[in-house]
Amino acid sequence: MGQEEMSASFKVIREIMQAEAAAKAEQAAGAGKAYLAENAKREGVTTLASGLQFEALTSGDGAKPTREDQVRVHYHGTLIDGTVFDSSYDRGEPAEFPVSGVIAGWTEALQLMNAGSKWRLHVPSELAYGAQGVGSIAPHSVLVFDVELLDVL
Repeated sequence: MGQEEMSASFKVIREIMQAEAAAKAEQAAGAGKAYLAENAKREGVTTLASGLQFEALTSGDGAKPTREDQVRVHYHGTLIDGTVFDSSYDRGEPAEFPVSGVIAGWTEALQLMNAGSKWRLHVPSELAYGAQGVGSIAPHSVLVFDVELLDVL
């Protein structure tokens, strides 16, 4: 196989991979919209103007963080099909980070939570990784997180 044929083959493979990625992103976007529409109808689910949805699983009475604060949280993140992509619980150690240093859906929710609270967040892709996706998270994916705000640091 000559250089020209090899280049043509790689081009075809690249085009196939791009088409598959685009189809996966389109499927994720459609599934995410349907999921959020159905989820919004559930009792106990609050939908904010941004599109972020949450359920207060437990209510704490500690401080509410601001954008400038650091927090310590435990969390468990899944895709809408239940596939786990990250979990501090699984690692056995809470995470610490600035409120403004995470995805927009988390930044918004954390500022509404009191320390000691545990919420389930249903994060539209626009407030997560959007058209980029990251790692095993396809572009336009809605993400579900159980977030336990342990402490405002």
